[in-house]
Amino acid sequence: MSSAGQIDDLVSANHILYQEGVVDGFGHVSVRHEKDPQRFFLARSIAPATVRAKDIMEFDMTGEPVNARGRKPYLERYIHSEIFRARPDVIAIIHSHSAALIPFGITGTQLKPVYHMSGFLGSATPIFEIREAGGPATDMLIRDRKLGAALAKSLGPAPFALMRGHGSVAVGATLKQVVYRAIYAEINARLQADAMRLGTVTYLNDAEAAGASRTNDAVIDRPWDHWKSKVKSKKH
Repeated sequence: MSSAGQIDDLVSANHILYQEGVVDGFGHVSVRHEKDPQRFFLARSIAPATVRAKDIMEFDMTGEPVNARGRKPYLERYIHSEIFRARPDVIAIIHSHSAALIPFGITGTQLKPVYHMSGFLGSATPIFEIREAGGPATDMLIRDRKLGAALAKSLGPAPFALMRGHGSVAVGATLKQVVYRAIYAEINARLQADAMRLGTVTYLNDAEAAGASRTNDAVIDRPWDHWKSKVKSKKH
């Protein structure tokens, strides 16, 4: 196991994502082992809001548990293992089915940043089409390494990707950053849909998006501490 601090933050990330409406009974978040980059941590297969330190499992880069001790892993753990394998720069990953994002993966309408908090989205968000990798009759889930690798390829160097008819995946250089990205991608999707109903939308240009992203990354502790304090206050 890694340090208690890393495990505590991963537990908090699960609770924050539930509280902020990104995950419900489904969805998961992982973090790369801080001492061994060929390992990562991910909870056992339970609802994120119920995750505790004892539920955190260690995995290798094949997506298999190092020591399951009778605990059942998430079926879609290959999302995490294959993105970690393909992206050495990625330290944390979130997969969710947050509702406002789903329409952008099934309509051909590009998800784009409409305000400074979502500058990380950039000018275009990749969309993973599972039919191209798994054929026309999958259950839409990333249930093996082949599908995980195909998703990682669609993601490419981007920080965020949609999964047609399924959800999304966010990646980051820290656990705090990826939680920020998952939350604000969902908020951006709601704002963009609202704005499109009102009229023509003025999106951030590439320079604005990059600048806003740098500025927000520099103060990432502020929202993290806020979200974490909200989670802790509900426990008491």
